[in-house]
Amino acid sequence: MKISDNTSVSMPMKNMIGIIIAVAMGVFAYTEVTARLTSLETSRELYQADLLKKSEQLPTDQEQYMLLEDLYKTVEKIEIRIEDMMHNKVNIEFIQKQLSKALEDLETLKDKVRANGNGHG
Repeated sequence: MKISDNTSVSMPMKNMIGIIIAVAMGVFAYTEVTARLTSLETSRELYQADLLKKSEQLPTDQEQYMLLEDLYKTVEKIEIRIEDMMHNKVNIEFIQKQLSKALEDLETLKDKVRANGNGHG
């Protein structure tokens, strides 16, 4: 088989159109994939740039974060103190009831002693 500038190739028109359509589809698919990759890379770069900007804190921001942290700690201490005070209230009420009962019992005993005539007088 000899190939030169004047070599002719005969092919049915149907096959030629099929090859042209296949090549066009391949070029279109390549273009779409390239465009999608470019879009994803751009969005990734923008996302990373936003993260870098957000990670940079100004001194006023740092001071505000420190103040917030201190406030949270103070609130936690106050909550613990309030809970302790609530327990103290319950204990005080219990002791008051016990003391009232003890005073009543003491008065009852005094009355019994007086009734028996064992009192001094």
